[in-house]
Amino acid sequence: MLVISYLFNAVINLYSFVIIVSVIMSWLISFNVINRHNQLVQAIWSTCQALTEPLLRPIRNMLPNMGGIDISPIILILGINALQIGVNNYVLRPLM
Repeated sequence: MLVISYLFNAVINLYSFVIIVSVIMSWLISFNVINRHNQLVQAIWSTCQALTEPLLRPIRNMLPNMGGIDISPIILILGINALQIGVNNYVLRPLM
């Protein structure tokens, strides 16, 4: 059961890291610090977008227009951390 707990927590932490990388890359692209015409940047950007957009899009649709400020990644990170705490405390801990 420890292996399942470890894998679950590792996946959640890795997904949180991907969300943070996606946010930082969006800032760097919008301020022209990095160029999306670079193949490595484009590969990382498309991978991050493919992993995060399916969960960020419904959150963005529920939020009101905030004038260009996107807080959906913060809400998603809070949500997956709440999921992680809930699963660890109520699903995995009783089985150990």
